[in-house]
Amino acid sequence: MTVGRICSREVDLIDADESVQVAADRMNSRNVGTLIVLDEESHPIGMITDRDLALRIVGKARDSIQTLVSEVMTRFPDKINEETTIELALSKMRAGGFRRLPVVDNEGKLVGVLTLDDILELLSTEFTEIGRLIKKESPTSLAG
Repeated sequence: MTVGRICSREVDLIDADESVQVAADRMNSRNVGTLIVLDEESHPIGMITDRDLALRIVGKARDSIQTLVSEVMTRFPDKINEETTIELALSKMRAGGFRRLPVVDNEGKLVGVLTLDDILELLSTEFTEIGRLIKKESPTSLAG
C-alpha cells in the first residue's frame, strides 16, 4: 500500500511572511499541529509545527507577533512521493525522527501530509481484521 492512499489530503497552509502568532492561531482554530509553506508552484518549501512554536518561540522568549514563519520554519523539509510504500515511509520517518512528512506527486507538488498517526491507524485496523480472521478460523469457532 502506498502513502497516497492513507495520507491526509486536506492540508493546512501558511505563508512564510505571516507571523508566528497567525500560525499558532490557525493551528488552534483548525486543531492541527502542522502548517506547510508552499512556493508559487505548490512545492513544499517549509513547515512549522506546534513543537517549533514551543521550542523556537516560547522557549526562546521571542515575540510571536513580530516573528515571521520564515524565521522559524523547517526549511525544505524531507518529503515523500505519494507512490512510496508505507514501509519505506515509516523507515524514513524513523531514521529522521519525523512524525509528519509532506507527500508530493511526481512533479513535487504537495498532495497531502503523512503522519505517524495515519500509519498507526492503518496498522490498528489491519491488526483488528487479522484478529477477526483468527477468531473466525479458530478450532472453537469451527466446531459449532
